[in-house]
Amino acid sequence: MSRVFNFSAGPSMLPEEVLKKAAIEMLDYEGSGQSVMEMSHRSKVYKPIIEKAESLVRELMNVPDNYIVLFLQGGASTQFAMIPMNLKKNGRAAYVNTGVWSKKAIAEAKKYLDVDVIASSEDKGFSYIPQVPSVSGDYDYVHITLNNTIMGTHWEYIPDTGDIPLVADISSCILSEPLDVSKFGLLYAGAQKNLAPAGVTLVIIREDLIPENPIPGTPTMLNYRIHAENGSMYNTPPCYTIYIMKLVLEWIKSKGGAPGMEKLNREKAALLYDYLDKSDYYHATAEPGSRSLMNIPFLTKERDPEKADAINKKFVQEAASAGLVNLAGHRLVGGMRASIYNAMPIEGVKALIAFMEKFAEENNK
Repeated sequence: MSRVFNFSAGPSMLPEEVLKKAAIEMLDYEGSGQSVMEMSHRSKVYKPIIEKAESLVRELMNVPDNYIVLFLQGGASTQFAMIPMNLKKNGRAAYVNTGVWSKKAIAEAKKYLDVDVIASSEDKGFSYIPQVPSVSGDYDYVHITLNNTIMGTHWEYIPDTGDIPLVADISSCILSEPLDVSKFGLLYAGAQKNLAPAGVTLVIIREDLIPENPIPGTPTMLNYRIHAENGSMYNTPPCYTIYIMKLVLEWIKSKGGAPGMEKLNREKAALLYDYLDKSDYYHATAEPGSRSLMNIPFLTKERDPEKADAINKKFVQEAASAGLVNLAGHRLVGGMRASIYNAMPIEGVKALIAFMEKFAEENNK
């Protein structure tokens, strides 16, 4: 069977070049006579892999020297607790609520400190990013979700938080465009959208924010200092996933780095948004000015819930038959969602638009 175009929100498709290289090296990595899956993380042959992955993160994201790069586990969801456990000082943090993952981060943080939700887009179903040009106050940190996978929104600006550390979940937009790391105190990303298969979480934290001691009762595995002092190897890291991340980072570098990815991603997103905005059958759910380059939810013109559900299921089923898979929208938004991460080629977006045109012609009656 030929490969499909996978529009899943995550785990997502990987670059074909990466998969082919991993396949070649599966049984024998660089003459070692073993697969990376089998290697000891303490071995001489594995050490250069994780070191190269870190150096590529630093190079491609222009990470300043006073930031620590960590390869952790537990997904972005574990960071929802790890961040307040480690960054708590005065006991208050500011969060901006822009969707499901923001709400989960807020709920987890409330277990450890007082949370002020300083802005929200819930009034319009999280279809936009609220204006928060600056933040002041006695906050330990300010938290935003830079790209909202489910709602298809993205911050087009970075709020000015002054001396307050800015923390951002960048799981679904990391390396999709350039990002000034120096404007943040901490960045974190689950890898399974733009970096690697599921299993590793990338954390970039300013060194002075790593506490000598997090809050009392913090588990050892949720202590940033423990991981920093042990080079992300306090316990066995997700070795193979880090290896795949290294390959993906090498692929991104070969495509022009973050600027190269942005150029391609803007071209892909413009094609799909332009089609949606001109269509009399479909429309995008996110407002202009807040639209994600990575995740594009859309609805048909059918407003009757029962009929809309039937047409959505028909769309998803027929699309899958045409080699366009995982297009079902999240239950909170409905409709469909096309996730067009870095690895999605522009041919996939063109194929989706061609299918959408055909489907609209056949069902717009």
